[in-house]
Amino acid sequence: MASVLSPRDPAVADQLAVLQELFGCRQPPDFAVRFWDGSTWGPEPARPVNFTLVLRDAGSLRDMFWPPNDLSVGEAYIYDRCDVEGDMVAFLALLRGRGERRRALGERLRLGWRLWRLPAVARPRVGRQAARLTGRPHSLERDRQAISFHYDVSNDFFALWLDPRLVYSGAYFTSPEDGLAQAQEQKLAYLCRKLRLRAGERLLDVGCGWGGLLIFAAQNYGVEATGVTLSAPQAQLARQRIGQLGLEGRCRVECADYRLLDQSRQYDKIASIGFTEHLGESMLPTFCRKAHTLLRPGGALLVQTIALTGHSRMARWRKFNQRYVLPDGELVPVSIHLREAETAGFEVRDVESLREHYTLTLKAWLSNLEGNYEKAVRLTDEATWRTFRLYLAGARYGFTTGVYNLYQALLVKPDRGASGLPLTRADWYR
Repeated sequence: MASVLSPRDPAVADQLAVLQELFGCRQPPDFAVRFWDGSTWGPEPARPVNFTLVLRDAGSLRDMFWPPNDLSVGEAYIYDRCDVEGDMVAFLALLRGRGERRRALGERLRLGWRLWRLPAVARPRVGRQAARLTGRPHSLERDRQAISFHYDVSNDFFALWLDPRLVYSGAYFTSPEDGLAQAQEQKLAYLCRKLRLRAGERLLDVGCGWGGLLIFAAQNYGVEATGVTLSAPQAQLARQRIGQLGLEGRCRVECADYRLLDQSRQYDKIASIGFTEHLGESMLPTFCRKAHTLLRPGGALLVQTIALTGHSRMARWRKFNQRYVLPDGELVPVSIHLREAETAGFEVRDVESLREHYTLTLKAWLSNLEGNYEKAVRLTDEATWRTFRLYLAGARYGFTTGVYNLYQALLVKPDRGASGLPLTRADWYR
């Protein structure tokens, strides 16, 4: 019989029975549950505990699992109907395992009835709220709203858990022991080598964020760098950093939509790092055609993107992410990215998977965020910190298990058949 330590509220017994049915065990093997009255349900005392699920009151369990979808769990967590002390990734793995269990129809109906009958306790939802975008999906104005919802939280908030350059994309590790700042600098250098940047070339960074790649490329490769972002706070900080470094003559950042860029101004190289995830499948053709138009013949486009693994179903947390993290974002298989690039006239020259690198990046980001709880809440609010903790943990779980992948694709716009590329990739690894 699983042990419940010192229950003082009779309602705990009902909740325990539901938990045992939910997770399919009489006693949890490596996690614990702490009820609102202080009693606990957990493994044998000698067994390690990966995390403790904390239920705030008699209504928490119902809030988490009724209706039976992942949005319920996410909202219960971010609005403090429950808490997770310890390894959030392990908690999400438990939920994924529960969701994949095959249950007979009668078992599902019985469990649903028991969850529905649990007490409902109303509590206000304080802090970050769900996105409420207006207008046609991927219209200019709606895309601005979507980007603002995610990125305009606070520059100082992102600075708590990103590297000093504020590079918000997967890093490049030569060893798991590399620090985050080192790995991000290695990534920036790797991107520049893949693009084979040369002094005097014109570089465009679509979705430039806080300008990390632009500044690095201008400082180390002597390019004339232009970046575009839809986030006004990002653009403001990027310009401030450019000015502090005296790079105004070689770097500029525009707060603008890439679709409105002047097509008469062509670029030698284009980078799109962590941007196409915001587009979705329907807008990939538009992006590829625009990039092809902006690129001079013989130029190169380097795309780094998170992709849904081809054999995976849509991520279980998509509904939560659409409402609270990245509204209108969509992950698609890399094969679709490449198909649209070729249709627009690009030649695919190289595709590299860096999945394990993003797993290490997310590990560092999540550790930094969890270690800066108090500062993060002061800068934003409790619900925002919890939203990003859940988001980063879910992404780390997805990359670890192969639901997501990270790709870099090098594409060229041939000049009458000539790619302008050397015969080997040896210069990338010098």
